[in-house]
Amino acid sequence: QVQLVESGGGLVQAGGSLRLSCAASGSIFRGNTMAWYRQGPGKQRNWVARITGGGYAVYADSVKGRFTISRDNAKNTVYLQMNSLKSEDTAVYYCNTWPSVIHWGQGTQVTVSS
Repeated sequence: QVQLVESGGGLVQAGGSLRLSCAASGSIFRGNTMAWYRQGPGKQRNWVARITGGGYAVYADSVKGRFTISRDNAKNTVYLQMNSLKSEDTAVYYCNTWPSVIHWGQGTQVTVSS
């Protein structure tokens, strides 16, 4: 069974940093583009960053220059380094494939206090 397990969230002050990790089981990583998504309070879930199997990354405008996505194919893990965090980054963060998604993991809560 394919699973996605996100971790690394927490409470941080504005301007701080967090690093999220997502471990995947099965063959989900092999050759697939992986992405981080987030869902803020009362908002829809949207993608924030994605990375191809070869390491090419694309970012949503709202996080460009502050977030960095990376992956370790040997460990089936994708990361999201988040710097200069803002209150509007508060959300539950999920990883999944792109553009089609599989079932969602539990996500990891990121709360940025101003």
